[in-house]
Amino acid sequence: MASGRGPERPRIVITGVGGICALGTDAPAIWDSMRQGRSGIGPITNVPLHELKIGIGAEIKQLPEHGIDRRRLSTMDRFSLLAVIAAGEALADAGVVVDASNTARIGAVIGAGVCGWETVEENYRSILLEGRKRADIFSVPRAMTGAPAGQVSMQYGLRGPVFGVTSACSTGNHAFASAMDQLLLGRADMMLAGGTEAPIIWGVLKGWEALRVQARDTCRPFSADRDGLVIGEGSGVVVLETLEHARARGATILAELAGVGMTGDASDIVAPTVEGPVAAMAACLADAGLSPEDVDYINAHGTGTKANDEIETQAIRRVFGKHADRLSVSSTKSMHGHALGASSALEIIACLGALREDLVPPTIGYREADPACDLDVTPNEARKREVRVAISNAFAFGGTNVTVALRKLT
Repeated sequence: MASGRGPERPRIVITGVGGICALGTDAPAIWDSMRQGRSGIGPITNVPLHELKIGIGAEIKQLPEHGIDRRRLSTMDRFSLLAVIAAGEALADAGVVVDASNTARIGAVIGAGVCGWETVEENYRSILLEGRKRADIFSVPRAMTGAPAGQVSMQYGLRGPVFGVTSACSTGNHAFASAMDQLLLGRADMMLAGGTEAPIIWGVLKGWEALRVQARDTCRPFSADRDGLVIGEGSGVVVLETLEHARARGATILAELAGVGMTGDASDIVAPTVEGPVAAMAACLADAGLSPEDVDYINAHGTGTKANDEIETQAIRRVFGKHADRLSVSSTKSMHGHALGASSALEIIACLGALREDLVPPTIGYREADPACDLDVTPNEARKREVRVAISNAFAFGGTNVTVALRKLT
């Protein structure tokens, strides 16, 4: 592999992972669904959806037992609760016990692409439809975008750097990048990082309906007959630390977070460019000290919309050249839906599984080849192959692009 970085930069590794979405209520269950090609997309049943043209989503049908105190629950919107559940799993997976000896050196960056819309909609309903005079007393702290990070900090006693990030559908990868920076700057020894979202709410779905980008039956990324995205919910969180710190405490290392590339299109609020994703992927490879030929698997942004899938294909071909024909590509949004700020946080579970098992999860729902999306998109069935390096793309409204690179530790 190419080596583009000096020896002075610490290596950042992942030592724990947690997740919850329509595919499962923990990270192992999510990965098992991904590798089996199971769909979490179906009719929405948990919320009232009157007068909606599209009634499908990737919904968590039932939450697991979580043991969170009832009083704390009263201060949480659903998107915070999902983050707290995923963060608890990640800490347990990493074998981390937070106590007086380490609390000041463990932080959290938990992002959300929107906000606590469950709280917003509950208040609109209670005031405008039910005639109540006041909003819920915890409305502001429940709905604010930084709430999940604060709730994770309070639930697990994290007193290091704690903050939220928000960049629409790039949020999860931005959280990983921000947490990585805290470690490289020496501000923490360990960081929880990830994204969360609970957008299966009538008002949010009405907004997406107006954009006319939602699929009618399911999400078919890269397939010629694709007709849009499917909104999902969930959360994904990882534990990050330096390689030196992880080895000193005897942690199991899942993968190295080898590099990050971040760019802005500076072009259009909704229409993506090719140049922005190209620059993000190229910057990620340079940051990780990788050549294009080192990459085996790309977890694509792959929303299932006509323009996005075509542009991502063009961008991959520009960055990887002839090697693009040897890459395995897939979009797991075909299974867990587009969870907005949580999407790339869930997709890191796919990358970790691919590295661990040398298995590329599929793009399900694929029916027709599209000449404009002429990559090997791993249609419908997982495929065995060596996966030493995986990259994950996240491109968002506003033209914010983030690519992260994971590799097996050598």
